[in-house]
Amino acid sequence: MVAVLTACAGSPPATSDAPSAPPAKTAPRIPDQVSNAAWETDMQRFAAEDAQSPPPRGGVVFTGSSSIRLWDTLAQDFPGVPVINRGFGGSELRDSTWYADRTIVPYAPRQILIYAGDNDLNSGRSPQQLRADFIAFVERVRRDLPKAKIGYISTKPSPSRAQLLPAQREANALVAAEAKRLGVDYIDVFTPMLDAAGQPNEALFIDDRLHMNAAGYDIWQRVITPYVK
Repeated sequence: MVAVLTACAGSPPATSDAPSAPPAKTAPRIPDQVSNAAWETDMQRFAAEDAQSPPPRGGVVFTGSSSIRLWDTLAQDFPGVPVINRGFGGSELRDSTWYADRTIVPYAPRQILIYAGDNDLNSGRSPQQLRADFIAFVERVRRDLPKAKIGYISTKPSPSRAQLLPAQREANALVAAEAKRLGVDYIDVFTPMLDAAGQPNEALFIDDRLHMNAAGYDIWQRVITPYVK
């Protein structure tokens, strides 16, 4: 409750664990490269947080949209894992691709887990576009982090977006096939979040029927844990 390639961030000095500042680049084109210019505010917030408390290198980055950003119990749900939350709410898959040099690459993570695609489909992007954006994300990350593990968390079935279920099923299947081809973990949170009638389980969501409550995150924690290295 993830697409044009960008310049990578340089490696920080060997004497510091602080992420290095990314090189300057031109503003992204909207909506071709990012869905919204507002993400720059989030990038500045991340930079300020890094300056105050540099995240560890070699950790596990969780990135993507609001279901990641709102995961307040992320660290305690994966005890002993150096997790870094770089979710920015409302974002789409190509946004995580464009901003990878500020949300992923500087931390030199050993693993990246991304949740994005839900907002994409809701804004009118097709399952085929989502597949292409997924491929672009993987290519972008591997350009600078060829050894990092990547996991894609499937779109979740939300009651407020039940009309998207057919598109979500198609998109999830397309991405799952590409993930297998590319050697990426495909993590299915869609299926365990359905009720007995095959509809989004209302009990897993807060009042907006879009974002998850603790029960929803409990499912995510259980499903994702086997993939976290």
